Amino acid sequence: MSIDHAHWAQYLLAAADGRSEVQAITKQVDELGVDDAYAIQAALLELQLGRGDVLAGAKLGLTSAAKQEQMGVSEPVYGWVPQASVLTGVEVPISELIHPRCEPELVFILAEDLAGPGVTAEDALDAVEKVVGGIEVIDSRYEAFSFTLTDVIADNTSAARVAIGSDGVGPREVDSKTIACGFEIDGEQVGSATGEALLGDPAGCLAMLANHLGKHGQKLQAGWLVMAGAPTDAKPLDIGTTATASYSHLGSVTVQGV
Repeated sequence: MSIDHAHWAQYLLAAADGRSEVQAITKQVDELGVDDAYAIQAALLELQLGRGDVLAGAKLGLTSAAKQEQMGVSEPVYGWVPQASVLTGVEVPISELIHPRCEPELVFILAEDLAGPGVTAEDALDAVEKVVGGIEVIDSRYEAFSFTLTDVIADNTSAARVAIGSDGVGPREVDSKTIACGFEIDGEQVGSATGEALLGDPAGCLAMLANHLGKHGQKLQAGWLVMAGAPTDAKPLDIGTTATASYSHLGSVTVQGV
């Protein structure tokens, strides 16, 4: 039986609009393959853009070896960053979300378009304006934050909100593999890692995304932000919770649930 991509895209959008968790798609269909999952994701994005939103960038998920092993996959998942999801301050209205979690992110800001196939990590750095720190607020639309790989792809990799730091460095001023990150929740350190946690090389992650999109005739565009992934685990973000990601060379980024 074929998968109705438009139906499931509307299903996920209605869950986000209603701030109501829903049953995973894979619990309702016989089989959901990766290609169908990305087709649902594309249909979901089309619905969002049809409301007047625009794309601010793209993102990777499952770029740490531990998360890949946990999910039983050998490559990251890819998603989109609508402009409406980019925070303009530190406050995250929890009432707009279902069960949000937050995690630090290494973020590339692109100076030039980047299109696969055949993009290398060095090619990717050539297209980067600067590297900045960030915090992503993820919010699965599925019950109990529980899903399979293809479920999370369809759900735009749990994308919800993102805060981008103002401090940055040029793409070759610092080796992004060595950028250190400490993550604090309400003043207590809950995680630390370096960029190397992102499959050994954050620039390699950026190249992987460009090559993935190239297979579908798409590209990363100048001016976009690209989230390379989270080097530490995500933590719940509740009303009154303050999360801070502190980076070597990149300053710090803070979000607060309100």
